[in-house]
Amino acid sequence: MSTENLPQSPDQPQRKPRVAVVFGGRSSEHGISAVTAGAVLRAIDRTKYDVLPIGITQKGRWVLTADEPERMAITERRTPDVEQLAESGEGGVVLPVDPANREVVYTEPGSVPKALGEIDVVFPVLHGPYGEDGTLQGLLELSGVPYVGSGVLASAVGQDKEYMKRVFTSFGLKVGPYVVIRPREWEQDESAARKKIIDLAGDHGWPLFVKPARAGSSIGITKVEDLSGLDDAIAEAQRHDPKILVEAALRGREIECGVLEFEDGPRASVPAEIPPPDAHAYYDFEAKYIDSTPGLVPAPLTPEETAEVQRLAVDAFVAASCEGLVRADFFLTEDGEFVINEINTMPGFTPISMYPQMWQASGIGYADLVDRLIQAALRRSTGLR
Repeated sequence: MSTENLPQSPDQPQRKPRVAVVFGGRSSEHGISAVTAGAVLRAIDRTKYDVLPIGITQKGRWVLTADEPERMAITERRTPDVEQLAESGEGGVVLPVDPANREVVYTEPGSVPKALGEIDVVFPVLHGPYGEDGTLQGLLELSGVPYVGSGVLASAVGQDKEYMKRVFTSFGLKVGPYVVIRPREWEQDESAARKKIIDLAGDHGWPLFVKPARAGSSIGITKVEDLSGLDDAIAEAQRHDPKILVEAALRGREIECGVLEFEDGPRASVPAEIPPPDAHAYYDFEAKYIDSTPGLVPAPLTPEETAEVQRLAVDAFVAASCEGLVRADFFLTEDGEFVINEINTMPGFTPISMYPQMWQASGIGYADLVDRLIQAALRRSTGLR
């Protein structure tokens, strides 16, 4: 579906496509999603599109928010909250579940539901579970509403670090050493589960990185230098996800590469390098978003290294059946090998985030990038494809 193919009645002028920007959500990345939404709202060309901002509170209520991007910013080291942005403390937004009807409805207790008009495409800027993991994508597939980004399978694979690594390995992409601890393992035999982690350290050395298996923005991750810090790290990861992933540290440089889907297929951006942040143990949430640790764009790589990481980023995009956009993160090890760490199907999308910075350095500015993603979603149908 393209802009030119939007349905029109004979006596009506051609209307602009209507974009619903959906943000917030129930995950621990709620606040940074709201920051991303502000940047996207600011960038959307209002002469070309109508916009409907829809927030999801941390309790899961869908609300109308004002189209005021300036309120969706980090202030005093705090991220915004959808509850504070909502136009009503009780009203809720209902998306259609009938593919023949794309009309959004707003309801308040004791009031007649109000039709807000049809939406043509959803730009979901949700990060983490209940939004980036295939759940929202499944709802939109049932509703028959096109959306920006990957579908159900790729979104789920991109969110679950265990299955992401399994998919990459099956396609010949190299991943680092890791173990997974599922909640049942921990509940049934905590000692055996802990021994798996200790054996990983015995084989590959300390430090280890203990992570929630299905979270992002480096939330819930602990760098563990020795056995004394392991239990606290496990508890912190389990606060965000009952399934945890533990990775051996890889010695090398952190390299990222953006992938964007064009009409003729996915292409890679110039890569970036994330230097070790001075004030942080690793590139954690605070380093990324609060202190805005700068990356090196483009990364100081040889032409051969640049071509290789771009090829691998596109390979990862294809392996996970991604659509729209992906940020692929690698380690360039001391022996010159690229090892993929993870992909992010809805990467950080603030103007200071690495994904838009890499495309800016590749010749596609932020507003153009947003427009290309919307147009790609309008061209793509829902359903099996």
